Amino acid sequence: MLPADGEAGLAEFYFQYRIVRDRPGLLGDVASLLGMLGFNIHQLNSVSDDSRAFLLQTRRPEHAQVLRSIVEGLEDIQLTALRPPSLRDRIALRHGRFIERSDTETRTYRFVRDELGVLVDFVGELLKRPGRQVIGMRGQPRVGKTESIVAASVYANRRWIFISSTLLKQTMLRDLPFDEFLPDQFVFIVDGAVTTFRGDERHWEVVEDVLRLPAPVVIEHPDIFVKHSHFGWDLFDCVIELRRDPEEQILYEEYEREAARWQD
Repeated sequence: MLPADGEAGLAEFYFQYRIVRDRPGLLGDVASLLGMLGFNIHQLNSVSDDSRAFLLQTRRPEHAQVLRSIVEGLEDIQLTALRPPSLRDRIALRHGRFIERSDTETRTYRFVRDELGVLVDFVGELLKRPGRQVIGMRGQPRVGKTESIVAASVYANRRWIFISSTLLKQTMLRDLPFDEFLPDQFVFIVDGAVTTFRGDERHWEVVEDVLRLPAPVVIEHPDIFVKHSHFGWDLFDCVIELRRDPEEQILYEEYEREAARWQD
């Protein structure tokens, strides 16, 4: 499997191991093994206190199985990954920090505020992808969701447009100026709470139109959006969770109370 951005004729692999017994020369021994098997170390980083990760390139992809067999027989290290690199793997190598994924939702990725740089890079790479995709963004108020989406849009060299938002005095668009921009150059941002609790028929028509465009859409508060609309979780390609700390709970009572006030 060759990545889109790899050099012609070179296969890429993400290789990660956990250090079982740290000793002088361990990294050198691993590097020598990789060299003997024809792997070039394109990138190397620690992704935890006891794990190292590599981006390998080779013209002999069949040697990956040989590498796996040898490493699985070693006592000093434990193989934890050997696969074609995913976006998550590349971001982990870039930042030296592995992106946490939910144990129960495979398409859900977790971040905390001190990982905002990693989050912006990750979402920005997603937004670079051509065509339609829908990303959900969970998090408590004022945790940095909207700011991260805007920063990721800048990273992806895309402009952004708020379909609904509390950032700009509860914006709710009822028309899209299609004659003024190309949809595939934009990121469309929807506040799921504002849309579902305040949106009228014309606003919902705009949301429906946006979700049919060949462009990325980011929906904040996806749980509220799904609960109070006809859309299901199959709409989303992935969901991002942002917390102030790993133990913070993402709760929706405040939004439900606000919705009740809006509907009075």
